[in-house]
Amino acid sequence: MTTTSTGSTAPWRGVMVATPLTLREDRSIDFDAYATHVQDLLAAGCDGVVPNGSLGEYQTLSDRERRDVVRVAVEAAGDGARVMPGVSSYDSAQSWRRAEEAAEAGAGSVLLLPPNGYLCRDAAVRAHYAEVAGAGLPVVAYNNPYDTKVDLTPRLLAQLHADGSIVAVKEFSGDVRRAYEIAEEAPGLDLLAGADDVLLELALAGAVGWIAGCPNVLPAGCVTLYRAAVSGDLDTALPLYRQLHPLLRWDSKPEFVQAIKAAMDIAGRHGGPTRPPRLPLGGDALAAVRAATEKALAEGLD
Repeated sequence: MTTTSTGSTAPWRGVMVATPLTLREDRSIDFDAYATHVQDLLAAGCDGVVPNGSLGEYQTLSDRERRDVVRVAVEAAGDGARVMPGVSSYDSAQSWRRAEEAAEAGAGSVLLLPPNGYLCRDAAVRAHYAEVAGAGLPVVAYNNPYDTKVDLTPRLLAQLHADGSIVAVKEFSGDVRRAYEIAEEAPGLDLLAGADDVLLELALAGAVGWIAGCPNVLPAGCVTLYRAAVSGDLDTALPLYRQLHPLLRWDSKPEFVQAIKAAMDIAGRHGGPTRPPRLPLGGDALAAVRAATEKALAEGLD
């Protein structure tokens, strides 16, 4: 089992930030800006980063770009165990190859969607995860039934865990009741909050990690929220959660990539444009993101 510089033998736990692509105006990747962003997140107290996920626009990346993003993340982190690359692809062989590349780069775990090119049945989902787990890195399952149309139910997660194919799940269904059912069906499987706007509810239900979007904008404030939430310090967590929630809820909207990047720009970080077919935010959405971000900054969050 990989051990991080902080001594954890479960490097997928804690605040793992799903990082966006730091694009220039010509839509090429600014790797220097990406490295700086990774270092800034870790310096603010985040536990690790998740490159090549949905927020990282992985669908728009070439094979070379995906490898380079992981390489830069590992180099910037200075400890590959703190890096959890997304390895999702349309087929199992490509996902396995990307997991193997992540292992070669020194990453500590990988994040994997179920097959998402068609409405896949349970047997195929189990075969998919088993094949990718064969690359040797701990696999975190990503349940996002809205985008994939394949629901990793608590019963199916229990099967995947019993198969030895997964160590944790990024839960993005938004149904916080599942936290208790997952704990009953699959004791020992780590639950990670996968949507920013249900963090507090899932933390109180036993989540041991957060694969997060909002820390890209306000890393220190989000780390404080997470630590208070998982320790049951509601006097700290609840008011902070209310302050941040106008920003946190953008993570569950279809325009989450553009919204988080816009908020980063407003906060003085490198957000930048998105690659097509994602278009810039419309006027009303951008105004809402600006208002929420500027309010949080004015209240002293960073």
